[in-house]
Amino acid sequence: MKKRIIILGSVVVALIVLWSTAWFVLAGVVKQNIEALAFADGVTTPSLSCETLSVGGYPFRFDADCVNARIVSGDVLAEVPGIRASIRVYAPTHLLASALGPVQLNDNFTGTRNSVTWSTLEASLRLDDWRIARASISGKDVVWSDTLFGDAVIAQSPLVELHLFDIPEQLDAERQTAALALYGRAQTLAWPGLTLTDANAEVQLEMSGLPDDVRAWGDPTVLASIQQAGGKLNVVSIHATDADATLDASGELMIDPQALLEGQVSVNSSGVAERIGPMIEEPWRTLVLGTPGPDGLHTNQLNFRAGAVFSGLVPIAAVPPLY
Repeated sequence: MKKRIIILGSVVVALIVLWSTAWFVLAGVVKQNIEALAFADGVTTPSLSCETLSVGGYPFRFDADCVNARIVSGDVLAEVPGIRASIRVYAPTHLLASALGPVQLNDNFTGTRNSVTWSTLEASLRLDDWRIARASISGKDVVWSDTLFGDAVIAQSPLVELHLFDIPEQLDAERQTAALALYGRAQTLAWPGLTLTDANAEVQLEMSGLPDDVRAWGDPTVLASIQQAGGKLNVVSIHATDADATLDASGELMIDPQALLEGQVSVNSSGVAERIGPMIEEPWRTLVLGTPGPDGLHTNQLNFRAGAVFSGLVPIAAVPPLY
């Protein structure tokens, strides 16, 4: 009996030593992969660098902590005090992340400087065979400010969230395409520049013809692949409302063989034309929102074709090829 206990104890100790060794090796690989992001060109692929990078969470998690992160994408620099990303050993395809604010956003092209603060900012990503099963980001007490001259609030909301869901019935394994549903909302939104207070907004979209492997999304030919697969952006619903105005939009867009947008979006609104009157002069306001009916409701359809946006039959804007 004593011999069996000794053997069992030896096996347990050996397993702990083996797993500990494996964990530290994997933690080193995770750290190396994150450090490699600093060498991205920041144009085709965003670059990420950390003042301090550590990986902890032993024994059943890998927690990567990036202190004073700098993210560069094109002309935009984002500086974040802290980012944590975690993967649990027993759920290796489920990433959990959080960030400390505020994030400072500097656009070197336009010269703008913005700041975004929050009390809580959390995100998660769950993959199923390299296909997005669900991705979410949620922020509480979000405040977006212009910090170029002072600190002027642009918009704020106690809750902003965005979710992506896989649409399993639209998965085409033979063509290697998938579809995603997007749902986003902002609660009790205040936007002083638009004189919005206590506004609520919801967006529901469906995107089809996407590569079923997220690793292919960064390919420069991804939009061409979506076009060839007959992919579409279905604007299921855009709904925004406050005490004095409502805005609803729906429609469908796709990419034609010339890489131009094609489709239509219907817009219905009440009180919006009066709200944006001081900011958008006629005839543009009517060309976008349409003429009011007897009930005061504005209705219009925006058509996208041949590289232009039409209000009815009137061209109002040009849209360049997407690739």
